[in-house]
Amino acid sequence: MNVHSISTKCTRTEFVGTAVLDTIGLVISGVDDTLLKEMNIGTHYHTLGLFSSRTGAAGQITAVDDAVKATGTEVLSIEFPRDTKGWGGHGNYIVIGGNDVSDVRHAISLALELTNKYAGELYISESGHLEFAFSANAGGALAMAFNAVPGEAFGFMAGSPAAIGLVMADTAMKASAVHITRYMTPSVGTSHSNEVILAISGDASAVKEAVLQARQTGLELLIGMGSYPEIPGEPYL
Repeated sequence: MNVHSISTKCTRTEFVGTAVLDTIGLVISGVDDTLLKEMNIGTHYHTLGLFSSRTGAAGQITAVDDAVKATGTEVLSIEFPRDTKGWGGHGNYIVIGGNDVSDVRHAISLALELTNKYAGELYISESGHLEFAFSANAGGALAMAFNAVPGEAFGFMAGSPAAIGLVMADTAMKASAVHITRYMTPSVGTSHSNEVILAISGDASAVKEAVLQARQTGLELLIGMGSYPEIPGEPYL
């Protein structure tokens, strides 16, 4: 097969679009029944939305969380592939379900749009990376991935190398009265990635302040390793 005869402008019905961080959104309108059983996501929905990237996790999951809340869809599974194109963290693989193809497609399209926004809190340098996220009202996707409390504010921070992540986590906990919903390390809760992750919940102003303090600390430490990070978007916090 001559791959150069295939257009880079995909016209397949499954294709919804792409976003930064090598993120792709797809829809299957009638998934094969035998395959669906093997996927271990339940068999209630036959229309699936697929959301996957090579870099970033919290930003895309926050985007999916917002998209699902705005549509009649449901998060069915979230996985963290060991990827990040050689960096210290993950990519992501998310499956959502719905009864209406247009609703699922709209959810994936919205998640792609929001990913371009939330990618503004990913900082990548030659030495490592930092990722942050904030939601004033956590929903099902954040609850599934990080044990976020639905309806409460949610904050996320990840630092690589892992030692930076732990200092950021300590900074965040000392900055505000927040609750830990999940703590992840290279051998606990991650795909053996070189990072420490902290997810928190609580009052919106307290959670946001904790994330901002962690971000400041993390950036100072990462830059102290010798290079300035690139940001694949505009910081939004």
